[in-house]
Amino acid sequence: MSKAFFKGLTTSLAALALSATATLANDFRLGLITPPPHIWTKAAENFGAALKDASGGKHSVTVFPSRQLGNEAQMLQQLQTGALDMAFMTVAEVSNRAPDFGAFYAPFLAKDIAHAGRILRTDAATDMLGQLPAKAGVVGIGYGMAGLRQIVSRGEVNSAADLKGMKLRITPFEPILDFYNALDAAPTPMPLPAVYDALANGQVDAIDMDAELIWLLKYYEHADTVVASNHMMFPMVGLVSARVWKDLSEEDRASITSLMQEQLEGVIDTYVAKDPEWMKQVEGTGKTYKTVGPDFFGDAAAAWEAKWSEKSTKLGAIREAAASVE
Repeated sequence: MSKAFFKGLTTSLAALALSATATLANDFRLGLITPPPHIWTKAAENFGAALKDASGGKHSVTVFPSRQLGNEAQMLQQLQTGALDMAFMTVAEVSNRAPDFGAFYAPFLAKDIAHAGRILRTDAATDMLGQLPAKAGVVGIGYGMAGLRQIVSRGEVNSAADLKGMKLRITPFEPILDFYNALDAAPTPMPLPAVYDALANGQVDAIDMDAELIWLLKYYEHADTVVASNHMMFPMVGLVSARVWKDLSEEDRASITSLMQEQLEGVIDTYVAKDPEWMKQVEGTGKTYKTVGPDFFGDAAAAWEAKWSEKSTKLGAIREAAASVE
C-alpha cells in the first residue's frame, strides 16, 4: 500500500481519536455576570459539581463569574460560535435576539415573588425556549430568576413625578429602558460592578435593583428613599451553545438538562423564600421606605404595554399564563 494511503489513514484515525475524546470528556466553560457570592454563581458551581459526579469525572465545568468572559452580549456571541459552552444569563439579553422574551418584563406581571416563580414554570414560558436555537444560536435549558425590581434613590421620591429627569441606573436592556423612558426619567445603563460607587458619588441619582443586592451589597447606605414597588420581574435562563449541544450524546444532553434544571429550580425557590426577608431587612435600616403599587407609576405601565404588544408576539400568552397561576 502507498505511503499516501497510510498517511491518510493515520490522519483519519487521529481525527477520530480527537472526536472520541471530545465526546468522552469535556471541561465545559460557563459564564455569567454575577459575582462569586451571588445565588446564580453558586448554582452554576453546584451544577458543575453535580455534572462531574454524575459523569464519574468525565465532564467538569469551570465557572467564570463577574463578567470575566465579557458582558452578556459578548458571552452570547461566544455561545453562538461555540467559544463558550454554557451561561446563566438574564432573559433581558436574550430578548435582544428573541424579542418575544421581553414579555417577561411587563410591569406588574407578577403580583409577588412567589407568583413570579409560578409564571416561569408555566407551559407558556417553557414553550418560548424553543425559539432560541434558531433566533439566538443557543439551547434554553430552563429558567431561574432574581428578585423583583425596586427603586433606591439618593433623594426623596414621593410620586412618580419625582423620577422625572432623574439619572437612574438600569440594567442595559430595552424592556427596562422603555419603562423608565415612559416615566420621563433619565435611565442610565450601567454594569453591576460600577453601581455602588456611582450611587455613592452621585454619578447616578437612583438605581433599579432587586432586594438581594440592595441588602447584601449595601446600596441602601447611599440612599435616602427605598421605593418598594415590585414593579418588574427579572428572569434568568440557563443556556448551552447550540454548536456544542449538537455534538453531545443523547445521554449527556439528558444529564446536563436534568442537572441544570435542578439548580435553576433551586434558584427560583431560593428567591421565593429569601426576597421577602431581604426587603424586611432593608425596611429596618431606617431609610425612608415607601410601599407602592401600579397606580404610583401612572400611565407608564400602559405605555410600556402598548409598545411591547407590537414587539413581542407572546405578551398576551404570558399575561394569560400569569393570570392562570395567580
